[in-house]
Amino acid sequence: VTVLLWWEPFGQAQRLPDCQRRYNISGCLLSANRSRLGEAQAVLFHHRDLALHGARGLPAGNPPRPPRQRWVWVNFESPSHSPGLRGLAGLFNWTMSYRRDSDVFVPYGHLYAPPAPRPFVLPRKTRLVAWVISNWDEQHARVRYYRQLREHLPIDVYGARGMALAEGGLLETVSAYKFYLAFENSQHTDYITEKLWKNAFSASAVPVVLGPRRANYERFIPPDSFIHVDDFPSPQLLATYLKFLDKNKTSYRQYFAWRKKYDVHVTSFWDEHFCKVCEAVRAAGNQIKTVGDLASWFES
Repeated sequence: VTVLLWWEPFGQAQRLPDCQRRYNISGCLLSANRSRLGEAQAVLFHHRDLALHGARGLPAGNPPRPPRQRWVWVNFESPSHSPGLRGLAGLFNWTMSYRRDSDVFVPYGHLYAPPAPRPFVLPRKTRLVAWVISNWDEQHARVRYYRQLREHLPIDVYGARGMALAEGGLLETVSAYKFYLAFENSQHTDYITEKLWKNAFSASAVPVVLGPRRANYERFIPPDSFIHVDDFPSPQLLATYLKFLDKNKTSYRQYFAWRKKYDVHVTSFWDEHFCKVCEAVRAAGNQIKTVGDLASWFES
């Protein structure tokens, strides 16, 4: 299966993964060489590129695509940060995103049961709440909530408006904290990013989440693995609960009970995505469909 990457960051010199070695997916040829358009079974288009160039960035020709070739729309930003969706109706055959109802579903992370249970050791906790943020916008719900929450308990902020992280030290830094604010930049179905999977779970901090509804999170993670801001009528009451957990070791450790069964997998960008498309093309056979109203689906 030949998969062609039709976007700028992946030029001729870009290293592409060996799907056999990395993921045990055989028979994949990944390429960023646009001269291979005619032989590709799937062509991947990144929405950020499409938003920048519009239809001018799509392949030209008559017809523009060979028969049986799948055009795959790729996007891992939320609808709030995906301009230009309206002009893409009827162009693509598949979607690939964090949405569970995508044709190729690649979440930012997932839990899995290892073949044999692994002992979980909770790192020593010396601090209370951490938040790492690079895109600071006063209009975002997460910034507004943070400003209310910090009135009732101390929060150490790193990144855009706070302390600098040691080079490569995000997980090491956050692991010293009991709680991590896994606040998404916008609230949409299934939009649960590395803020939960990597920044909180991989650092063994309890995530305090602001994103889609609790029920949406529970489609992917155990209900006792996180704290949702919606569980509390006010930021003040959330702060009170975090202070309670800070003083009650047994209650706090219950948020790690799921570690007896599961490990955390953080998705590797972009290697894993490319290989998953190759696997999906091989499994799909000759069935071809068209994504009609892309915008309505993605914004729903």
